[in-house]
Amino acid sequence: MKNYRKDIDKLFEYYDKYLQGKDKALRLALITFLSRGHLLIEDVPGLGKTTLALAISKSMGLSFGRIQCTNDLLPTDITGLSIFNKDKRSFEFRKGPIFNNIVLVDEINRATPKTQSALLESMGEKQVTVEGETYNLPKPFFVIATQNPSEQHGTFSLPESQLDRFLMKISIGYPSRKRELEILKGGSSRGEINKSEPVLSSESVLNLINFIKNNVKVDDKIYEYLLEIANITRESDEFLIGLSTRAMLSILNAAKVSAFVDNRDYVIPEDISDYCRYTVSHRVLFRKQLPGDEKTDMLKSLLDSIRLPV
Repeated sequence: MKNYRKDIDKLFEYYDKYLQGKDKALRLALITFLSRGHLLIEDVPGLGKTTLALAISKSMGLSFGRIQCTNDLLPTDITGLSIFNKDKRSFEFRKGPIFNNIVLVDEINRATPKTQSALLESMGEKQVTVEGETYNLPKPFFVIATQNPSEQHGTFSLPESQLDRFLMKISIGYPSRKRELEILKGGSSRGEINKSEPVLSSESVLNLINFIKNNVKVDDKIYEYLLEIANITRESDEFLIGLSTRAMLSILNAAKVSAFVDNRDYVIPEDISDYCRYTVSHRVLFRKQLPGDEKTDMLKSLLDSIRLPV
């Protein structure tokens, strides 16, 4: 465990060097990545979401692709398409930007529902089917999607099936006054990140992911606690739709990573409860139309009614 723990330390040292002031967002993003999940960031433009995605890919020597969503973006702009080669007299498949380890899907809710659906298979199955042919995506594969607040013009709400593909939904928020002053004086760190050397290899990353998956222990009481959380979202009158089984599996994976990041080889209840505002709120459908903060407060109140296992 010690050697793999050193890998975690190397990553955080890298992020501390290039991304000061984003500690919380980085921790959540890294937990999501090592959990084999995907991340949704809802925030206004210009707060460093692209820099965060780029730093994650550079730190591990992984390929990076970016998709800028607009209302005229086509599914083939994401997956790729077959083009006729005159010399070979045959069609050749040209891969789209989805064929990268880290894919930033910027302003996902500006794409039409048809184009949004092109991401479902890739995020869920880690593969793409084009014209009857199935192509595997690289490993590891991680989507970081950003969406503008729904109040902004020209947005299409993500359907429940799409939201359920994201392990966490977070926001970065504005930097502190001190940090923003440093940015104004020194400029963006994106250029330095582009020139930086990875601290882990892609092989090391895959080994780390598999080690956490197979070696962090989960007690039966933790399973029961997670089932209680799911049941309260399914049975409470506050919700129309509760947590799916897929959601529970991904939340459990995140709990394992949280434990490992905190230097434990076993899960405790807080590895689940401390992240519920990020892992649960976007995957349930509330009966009432409520602002985000009120949804979080209501969810916290219901979860607080569940007795923590001892």
